[in-house]
Amino acid sequence: MGGFKKFLVRGNIVELAVAVIVGATFSGLVQALVSDLITPLIGAVTGGRRPNFADYSFTVNGSQFKYGDFLNHLLSFLLIAAVIYWLIVVPMNRLISLFDRDKDATTKQCPECLSDIPAEARRCAQCTIALIPESEKPAGKALGG
Repeated sequence: MGGFKKFLVRGNIVELAVAVIVGATFSGLVQALVSDLITPLIGAVTGGRRPNFADYSFTVNGSQFKYGDFLNHLLSFLLIAAVIYWLIVVPMNRLISLFDRDKDATTKQCPECLSDIPAEARRCAQCTIALIPESEKPAGKALGG
């Protein structure tokens, strides 16, 4: 039971549970946005009456196909995906690129073996070629001469 208790109270499990709860709540919010704001907006653009997509359906051989409800869910999915992309994915990619840019400033590539080495290294740890640190290179000289 001790291992099971450690598993349940581990940080990742708790964070995942919070994410699921927030996601479910956010989904309800987006559903309300679609049905209460976007659908009436579409109705205003298409002729002044409020379309109720959930009521749109057709029948084939006694089977009812509710394509309107599918449209509501599709709009909700697209909105959730857009919000996740613009508010989470794009900022995280920018943040990661900032961290990578800082990392690139502290390392360089060995001209002989192409391994990553510290920028101030005097010798490559992989191929042992002698290097000139960035701080000791003469200023104003062009590459290669």
